[in-house]
Amino acid sequence: MAKEPKPVEMSGISYKPPLQEWMDVTTEIKEGMFCWGAKEPSLQKVGFPNARSWSPVEEDWKLPENWKDIVLEGIAERLEKYRSFKIFMDICVRCGACADKCHFFLGTGDPKNMPVLRAELLRSIYRRDFTKAGKILGRLAGARDLTYDVLKEWWYYFYQCSECRRCSVFCPYGIDTAEVTIIARELLNLLGLNIEWIAGPVANCFMKGNHLGLEPHTIHSSIDFLVDEIEEITDIRVEPTFNRKGAEILFVAPSGDLFADPGTFTCMGYLMLFHEIGIDYTWSTYASEGGNFGFFTSNEMAKRLNAKIYAEAKRLGVKWIIGGECGHMWRVLNQYMDTWNGPADFLEEPVSPITNTKFENAKATKMVHISEFTADLIHHNKLKLDPKRNDHLKVTFHDSCNTARGMGILDEPRYIINNVCNHFYEMPDNTIREKTFCCGSGSGLNASENMELRLRGGLPRANAVKYIKEKYGVNMLACICAIDRAALPPLMDYWVPGVNVTGVTELVGNALIMNGEGERTTDLRGEDLPGIEEKEDNEDV
Repeated sequence: MAKEPKPVEMSGISYKPPLQEWMDVTTEIKEGMFCWGAKEPSLQKVGFPNARSWSPVEEDWKLPENWKDIVLEGIAERLEKYRSFKIFMDICVRCGACADKCHFFLGTGDPKNMPVLRAELLRSIYRRDFTKAGKILGRLAGARDLTYDVLKEWWYYFYQCSECRRCSVFCPYGIDTAEVTIIARELLNLLGLNIEWIAGPVANCFMKGNHLGLEPHTIHSSIDFLVDEIEEITDIRVEPTFNRKGAEILFVAPSGDLFADPGTFTCMGYLMLFHEIGIDYTWSTYASEGGNFGFFTSNEMAKRLNAKIYAEAKRLGVKWIIGGECGHMWRVLNQYMDTWNGPADFLEEPVSPITNTKFENAKATKMVHISEFTADLIHHNKLKLDPKRNDHLKVTFHDSCNTARGMGILDEPRYIINNVCNHFYEMPDNTIREKTFCCGSGSGLNASENMELRLRGGLPRANAVKYIKEKYGVNMLACICAIDRAALPPLMDYWVPGVNVTGVTELVGNALIMNGEGERTTDLRGEDLPGIEEKEDNEDV
């Protein structure tokens, strides 16, 4: 693993363009800026092509002899299949409106991380082989030949894009550069040029139903452990069910919330909320993953993984689905599910059994986000909440890219936070809502070997958190995404020490007054609630 630079070194970023033309700059694959290549077994499990052992740092990437033909045929096929791809290849005028909007460009200063230039890496090959101007004029028309070095450049930079779509918000032509990245990764995948941090979870999810490869009994025992924790804090034993046929609702969470802090505290919040309102729901130990790493590989793989949730909902005979705090889970559902696997006509249009609210936005997907569901409960005064229990926290909110830009969930989490916390502060307007900065680790880039890339990509978000911390003393960053809950803690530790990370539903769990609960002395993390020490001192006197 590469040595991690110190913050003062990392922040010394030069935005001065190189003297050479970008086509003449040879890509240097630097340690700390890339993920390890996909392993042979991971590719084999899902039937991906050219499965073999290879390393990005070696000269020979062990490609098939006809690799160039495979890529060009892949481009032709996608130009025919995806109208948007053809449009995005043709209409960019290279105005540069997107250039300074990408967190990876802001964090690295590398021109090839400008969205306009990153797309040009692929667009230049499109021009050379699929346009008359490129075939005749070559470089004068912005065209170049597909070479081994170009392919390596693709791999390096298209895995330095988190598909967050911030650039698309500012594009005057509406070009979705994330879609270009998706296509580029599909083309690379035709040659087996995936990364293990994506291919491994995809294989696990395909074989076991979740990214971590957890067996059903492991999922059951993980949740049982959280049930024990809840009982210790509240004196209440919640009783979740698993794989229960005939339940009204199937609940699907990201598997990270079952396994690692701080996601486990969010999961405790789910369990407490559902117990308190008494809904008829069940977990599945087979479709045990809300996230969809297939989306970072190919549209077809994302479709296959998304289908597992609906197949399980049909098997269990539920009426509709609630989904947990996850990012790409919701972008896939909101933007792609209807085309791939929907509409899910065997399920019912979701109606809250507590408030009778009909979630008309979920008419096709039959799936409601936990924040929508919770905000509706609060709006109808169905929860007893004590926001003072979160008074030890000064909270700001990170809009997760896929739920904000990809789904439009902007107000619900804020509404929840304002009802369960007394101290909430927004980051600057140009860093939140649809203009939110990415965590720097999305689209499967939250490995450990590429930590410098993650820290650089997360710098703009961290800078906004630093500003709000210095102004208001913020010490907690809330979010509604499992990748964020995994990626943001090391980012905060590095750039903004003293700021922790939470899921919104954890804050709900802290504030929730449960019927019959014992005296609460700690929050879900086992930390003393505000005023407890003072109360204990008075009792001792």
